[in-house]
Amino acid sequence: MENKQILLKANAFVTQGDNEGFLSFCTDDVEWDFIGDRKLTGKDAVRKYMDEAYAEPPKFDVEEIIEGGDFVTAIGKISMKDVNSNVHNYAYCDVWRFRDGKMAGLKAFVIETGTY
Repeated sequence: MENKQILLKANAFVTQGDNEGFLSFCTDDVEWDFIGDRKLTGKDAVRKYMDEAYAEPPKFDVEEIIEGGDFVTAIGKISMKDVNSNVHNYAYCDVWRFRDGKMAGLKAFVIETGTY
């Protein structure tokens, strides 16, 4: 399976609320770097973040996806509810690094946009 197909399949688990299904596509030492915000290291840290941030599954709109070697870049929009059920909309550019067919790293550039 191509890396971009792996990413799309993994993201489908997130939108279904199946964070463990998503994490099955990640390496144990996966790193998420939200540029300008926070860095998560390891599946447990990502799991904790997902359990908090994705209490209700987010909605993705992937506009572009580009694969090159061990990297996949996804550009799009995401909509998430916070703990008070307020909807927040973001534009994002995610650069994923793959290793041995699994997601090993993420550099996420995310900007809150209001509505879209």
